[in-house]
Amino acid sequence: MRDAASRPRQADRFLKYNSARMDPSRTLLMACATVIEEMLPLLPEGLAHQVFDFGLHVNPGRLRHSLQEAIDSAGGQYATILLGYGLCSQALVGLRANGCRLVAPRLDDCIALFLGSHRAYRAQSQAEPGTYYLTKGWIEVGETPFSDYARTVQRYGEEKAARIYKLMLGNYTRLALIKTGQDGLEKYRRYARHTAERFGLRYEEIEGSDALVRKMLHGPWDDDFVVIEPGQVFRLEQFLPPQEGPA
Repeated sequence: MRDAASRPRQADRFLKYNSARMDPSRTLLMACATVIEEMLPLLPEGLAHQVFDFGLHVNPGRLRHSLQEAIDSAGGQYATILLGYGLCSQALVGLRANGCRLVAPRLDDCIALFLGSHRAYRAQSQAEPGTYYLTKGWIEVGETPFSDYARTVQRYGEEKAARIYKLMLGNYTRLALIKTGQDGLEKYRRYARHTAERFGLRYEEIEGSDALVRKMLHGPWDDDFVVIEPGQVFRLEQFLPPQEGPA
């Protein structure tokens, strides 16, 4: 539970970030290749963006290093850098705001970003813990275990590949396509449904939300976000979700 002393500071911060209109020309968005697909149609005019390879997630330390290098390079040019990432295996912990303000959603990973809130993600996780999620971005970038199946067959043969995937997906029972309002849903629906059938998963579609994406790109940066000023560093405890009632 937040202590009473912290509330005035949070209120002051909320007023500060809502009293001034964000200047897109002084703001840079850095985002994963899978996340940027959901953000591009919503970008304010004049807001620049930089895309990072999804494969960096395999090594959180490498992702952190790549982001820090980019922040250090851009910090003198931009007043604010928006990070299109969740905590992502703590890759954001330790990032320093050198020469700029950093803004990141207060989330574990980007699934909650696509669903619109930590609360929505928690509700899905509690109801269906064995779910693999897909979005337009993941399908377009091709960075899922399913996209590697053909290469696995080529390398190990059909029988061994089937055993590998049975072990890898052993805890999953559902494949869920998050409907984020993007165009061309039918194409992604066909891919997701075919993938679910191929790997013996129950297929469902769930409603997403672009509420957090819009708020990140346009403001306000309220308690749904972690905001640090120049010279400050992201800390793990800043990303812990707020106290919530039952989902």
